[in-house]
Amino acid sequence: MSEQLTLPAEARDRAGKGASRALRRDGRVPAVVYGEKKEPLSIHVEEKLLSKMLHTGHFMNSVVMIDFQGKPHRTLPKAVDFHPVTSRPIHVDFLRIGEHTKVHVAVPMRFDNEEASPGLKRGGVLNTVIHELEIVCDAANIPSEIHIPLDGLEIGDSIHISQVKLPTGVTPANTEEDFTVATIVAPSAMKAEEEEAAAEGEVPTVGEEGEQTEGGEAAEGEGGE
Repeated sequence: MSEQLTLPAEARDRAGKGASRALRRDGRVPAVVYGEKKEPLSIHVEEKLLSKMLHTGHFMNSVVMIDFQGKPHRTLPKAVDFHPVTSRPIHVDFLRIGEHTKVHVAVPMRFDNEEASPGLKRGGVLNTVIHELEIVCDAANIPSEIHIPLDGLEIGDSIHISQVKLPTGVTPANTEEDFTVATIVAPSAMKAEEEEAAAEGEVPTVGEEGEQTEGGEAAEGEGGE
């Protein structure tokens, strides 16, 4: 299950670009908490702590408890804006959620048991079509990763979403199609050999017996004067 994070916050006294720039100079990041038909909260959080959470790699699919004025607010990060030059976080949007709200999040895919795939043992390559899976689940049970075993897969095999065993209560956000998650493909050298062999099989051998015209006569240039 995805880790729950806690982020202390303070109220923003002033709005506007100038006030936001002043906060950033002090090592703070402006943010807003909205949703659940309540008034938005204009807050700011510590940049160092926020950056540490961002570097975990699962910030966007984690429940973040915003500790504001002694009261926790259960939220889900919805957007983080970064400075185009320094890549520092400059603003965050948090969505209020209930403890058991159904949420839509993107969760990383993890492929397990590569050593149990005959195709990979023969030199095949795992071609990952989807690196993150969009899912719908209970906010209290967001998985940190979706695990997919590769046991028994041969070169040319594909894994579709219908074959993926998802945790209880988790469903794909896209239920309209049985999309491909990953395939085991031949390495480029093996592909080149197969294509060369296929091409050679299509070219007739010179002097091949039985080459005749429609009338049963030898083709022009064979047996003539």
